[in-house]
Amino acid sequence: MNRILVPTDFSEQAENALKVAAMLAKPNNAEIYLLHMMEIPMQQIDPINAHSDVPEALFFMKLAHKKFEDLMDSDFLEGITVHETVKADLTFNEIKEACKEFNIDMIVMGSHGAKGIKEMFVGSNAEKVVRTSEVPVLVIKNKHQSFIVNDFVFASDFKNDNRETYKQAVQFAESFGARIHLLMVNTASNFITTIEAKERIHDFISGQSFDNYSINIYNDISVEQGILNFSKDVNADLIGISTHGRQGIAHFFNGSISEDLVNHAKRPVITFKI
Repeated sequence: MNRILVPTDFSEQAENALKVAAMLAKPNNAEIYLLHMMEIPMQQIDPINAHSDVPEALFFMKLAHKKFEDLMDSDFLEGITVHETVKADLTFNEIKEACKEFNIDMIVMGSHGAKGIKEMFVGSNAEKVVRTSEVPVLVIKNKHQSFIVNDFVFASDFKNDNRETYKQAVQFAESFGARIHLLMVNTASNFITTIEAKERIHDFISGQSFDNYSINIYNDISVEQGILNFSKDVNADLIGISTHGRQGIAHFFNGSISEDLVNHAKRPVITFKI
């Protein structure tokens, strides 16, 4: 993990995410790219001549820069290389393009939690960031004095197309010395026996040297509810799920797990692109 992207509107939720990003950056000697997106007609600004036919746009651009300067003085960013980036368009494409431009390894985003992923500080397009990002996205709901991951729930249907995401989850777990709780949720409409489920999971992780894990089959009324309830039972520090890009969040168990999982989880969620 060398480069972390943090979208911000300088809100409390954005700062919570930035603080977690700083905790991840320091031990990894990583750089942070702080991205602010402005919903104003920035295309009318000449950034070289500093002349604008839209004074309001120039004003907000200067205001954003001032907020960046104030944020850079924060104690929690001391010793970390932080890059200031302002984009003109408030869309998920700007985040996606920034990831390519700066070779980003992970996105860390803030969320208002139970109000829904559409209430994320960067607007309704934030759900598309989680859904389509090519790099892992860590969604932070609350303020963390320290970001410690001891128990990491990785929920999946444990089919072959998720193998690569599991490798990424293992790398993340190893960086914390965390235990991964491999979780398959059984529902009435999509049921397999415990024996079948365990065989599938053992086959899924075969060839992996990582051995700090547990295997868990959990019965519930829905996959989302099962993940949330199991994570509460083990007091998980983090929930990991896989995404299928444009098809939506976490398309495992032969269906689509709704965005409610990210909306309703009170603990951090990290997504990995299949």
